[in-house]
Amino acid sequence: MITLRKSQERGYADHGWLKSYHSFSFAGYYDEANMGWGNLRVINEDRIAPGTGFGTHGHRDMEIISYVLSGNLAHKDSMGNIKGIPPGDVQRMSAGKGVMHSEFNHAQGQETHFLQIWIEPNVTGISPSYEQKTVEAAEKQGVLKLVAAPAGEGASIGLHADARLYAGLLDGSESATLALDPKRKAYVHLVRGSLSVNGQQLTGGDAAKIQGESSLTLNAANDAEVLVFDLAA
Repeated sequence: MITLRKSQERGYADHGWLKSYHSFSFAGYYDEANMGWGNLRVINEDRIAPGTGFGTHGHRDMEIISYVLSGNLAHKDSMGNIKGIPPGDVQRMSAGKGVMHSEFNHAQGQETHFLQIWIEPNVTGISPSYEQKTVEAAEKQGVLKLVAAPAGEGASIGLHADARLYAGLLDGSESATLALDPKRKAYVHLVRGSLSVNGQQLTGGDAAKIQGESSLTLNAANDAEVLVFDLAA
């Protein structure tokens, strides 16, 4: 079964310096029907104005992934990491037993556009950790590239969660398939462009909640960038 979640149905917050779409209930946005999907808890599409950002704040027992689309996200945390996250990089911070961090847009005159993703871990109280890798566009073109998985499977970013994240770039006649366990859940988030998910059409910002399916086919794409999550039910 596939349930579409249209872009315009998401929650929206405009804080001036930050404009954010919420796929699931977050902060002041509450939607009882969209509290998460499997162990996927948050997908926020954030746009941060130049010279602004999130001040130092804390997290605990959550796998937090940043996927930058444009600009550059500056990250600083209590583990001593001071990093810039450009488009093409995938960053994971395991909050574990507690971590403090801040995120800013230091790109001169340019908005930073990124996805903030939270996945519930399958182990709690661990020491916090950080990992960041570059995934070139060529690695994602015409395929679903595994970019985050338990224990860094397939040279991906390592997750302390029963989840796998794939990223793909599809256009024209390109298509990609993924085998699914029908006892698990999957989630497709279309970052931009358009494509078909098992015959159902999505456009930028749309998503598909999937359960009870044994395979996923993405095709009929037009300049599409897509994230696919394989999730614990």
